Amino acid sequence: MVSRPFAASPLPQETRFLDALARDQWPLTETDLTLEEAGLSPEALLALFESQLMSRHLDLEARRLQARGEGFYTIGSAGHEGSAAVARALRASDPAFLHYRDAAFLIERSRQLPGQRPLWDLLLSFAASAEDPISGGRHKVLGSRALNVPPQTSTIASHLPKAVGAAHGLGLAGRLGVEGTWPADGVVLCSFGDASFNHSTAQGAINAAGWAAYQGLPLPLVLLCEDNGLGISVLTPPGWIAAAMAARPGIHYLACDGLDLLDTWRAAGEAVRIARTRRRPVFLHMRCVRLFGHAGSDAQQAYLSPARIEADEARDPLLFGAGLLRRHGVLDAETLGERYRAIGDEVARLAEAAIRRPRLASAEAVMASILPPRRPGRMTPGPAEMAEAPLTLAQGLNLALARTLARHPGAVLAGEDIGRKGGVYGVTRGLQKRFGAHRVIDTLLDEQSILGLGIGLGQNGLLPIVEIQFLAYLHNAEDQLRGEAATLSFFSNGQYTNPMVVRIAGLGYQKGFGGHFHNDNAIAVLRDIPGLPVACPAGPREAVGLLQEAVRLADEEQRVVVLLEPIARYHSRDLLEEGDGRWCEEDPGPDFRLPVGELGRWGEGSELAILTYGNGVHLARQALAEIDPAGARVRIVALRWLTGIDHDAVHDAVAGCERVLIVDECRRSGSLSEALVTGLVERGVAGERLSRLTAEDSFIPLGPAATLTLPSREQVAARVRALLAP
Repeated sequence: MVSRPFAASPLPQETRFLDALARDQWPLTETDLTLEEAGLSPEALLALFESQLMSRHLDLEARRLQARGEGFYTIGSAGHEGSAAVARALRASDPAFLHYRDAAFLIERSRQLPGQRPLWDLLLSFAASAEDPISGGRHKVLGSRALNVPPQTSTIASHLPKAVGAAHGLGLAGRLGVEGTWPADGVVLCSFGDASFNHSTAQGAINAAGWAAYQGLPLPLVLLCEDNGLGISVLTPPGWIAAAMAARPGIHYLACDGLDLLDTWRAAGEAVRIARTRRRPVFLHMRCVRLFGHAGSDAQQAYLSPARIEADEARDPLLFGAGLLRRHGVLDAETLGERYRAIGDEVARLAEAAIRRPRLASAEAVMASILPPRRPGRMTPGPAEMAEAPLTLAQGLNLALARTLARHPGAVLAGEDIGRKGGVYGVTRGLQKRFGAHRVIDTLLDEQSILGLGIGLGQNGLLPIVEIQFLAYLHNAEDQLRGEAATLSFFSNGQYTNPMVVRIAGLGYQKGFGGHFHNDNAIAVLRDIPGLPVACPAGPREAVGLLQEAVRLADEEQRVVVLLEPIARYHSRDLLEEGDGRWCEEDPGPDFRLPVGELGRWGEGSELAILTYGNGVHLARQALAEIDPAGARVRIVALRWLTGIDHDAVHDAVAGCERVLIVDECRRSGSLSEALVTGLVERGVAGERLSRLTAEDSFIPLGPAATLTLPSREQVAARVRALLAP
């Protein structure tokens, strides 16, 4: 055997291949396709096999690096290398959302674009180097801007909803006359494992794809299920994937043997042809095998029998790939061995260089890509409509949305019931009739799919504004914000973005049917996502200014922004008594915006500052009407943004007051008031000057009891009187 100057001795995982190489004995594939029948040249077959070899040697090197303390992630691709044939069936311009076992796909795709160095790039990722071209050392991910592979981190189904959204966005961008990130005739590839297939997120995305295609909507999507029969230690029932998908409405099912490059190439070509020409989703079921355990730390001997492990190792796709090369006379045994060893030496040599490259060395460097890069906005100039009469909060939102659709060619609204019905509370009333069903999209009832649609549209160059019907409905889908939307810039070093605005109806005080699912004051999850601006308007003027700023943030700064809209204030017209109209406000105009961190203020009093937001502003105004109507003793400082708080500005706004009362309609634990108290104390405000009035740590009930756990007008008034008392 030729010496290996850089690599260590062969690992146990190499033994079976090296033994087969020494004997020149290889297993036969189940099909006996010829190269001509498969439509593949000898050179192409060799290239596919070499991509598989590169992927395998990377897996082996990852284990060597981890043993030395120089590598940090060893979930490898061994057994899944058949995905190389799928890559060859696609164009490099087709977006690919990849399973973490698809290194062979990325390597094979890199052949389509000159100048790529996939081995070097992936080894930099293994070593967590700051020079890793996709994540900048933040994670070991498969991705490439040049190759149209957005990075996915743990890909346990959470990337499927945005793949569906991206597929819908390919044609939608063209219909809107907007230049998308990817070509309009492209195909989206999304790969995942058989265990992830059972995740509710995957099932929701697959259902959404079928639901859309069943109605004739274009959706050029290839869902590649890489079925190795295992979910870490849990076996997938034999035949389960095929039984679940073979007759799924709206989705074309194909299957292939991922150990056989020719069969996989044949099936992948058919899948891509159907998706590209018919613009419909295809489910490509690729049977494969998992080798070396789930990850480097996984001892599969603890849950798999020796016979099962032996049988899996005998199904190594490298054995079958080498057998194809020998059977079709592409390489002789000696040259095959030379190729294997030469690639191993190259990987080892590059690894020694990669581990010496710099790594992230400061918190600032790590956080540098949380916020996406800026870009020129696409809002068209010119006059925009103005409201003649004073507005309610809902009317202000409707007006701002109409302005956005009129002035931004790529703006799209999406959500349940927002079109023909105009939203549960009428906020989007009339917009679909005016702008069309392509721009105001009625979605299915699935918050994960709604958010995924927004993420995918945003990645394809559109400006989505999606609606979650109630805050409580977000919680089953919040990972689409936390794990997908908000992390894309971070894990791609700012190279990929998914700008969008998420409108959420929420908070308490809703009268009528109410109850927990329609009165929800749990906002901690939104405040805990790095880089996510969350706005909350109290009245109509703020609603217009915050939504128009949210659109600007998404358009120009490529941010994901949440607008939390208080349901109870949607149609409020009055402040103190019926007919006073004091909660309606004039339209502030199309260019009015309220930047992140900007505070509102009412009154100039110096005895007490009420620090609040949302419904709390309404309660405070009501309470002060009889105590201090002119604001001579009390001032109200209103937060418009619940994240990105300018604590220095908050301190300055209340610093001249003897006492500070924080009125927080959200729960006492995990609430905004905790952060406000901390920020003020850190800036020298004595604790005895601070007081909190919050909601109880409770869910919200139905009926007359719905407000019992929330701050009330009477409670605010009583607390104000107590704090003003001599």
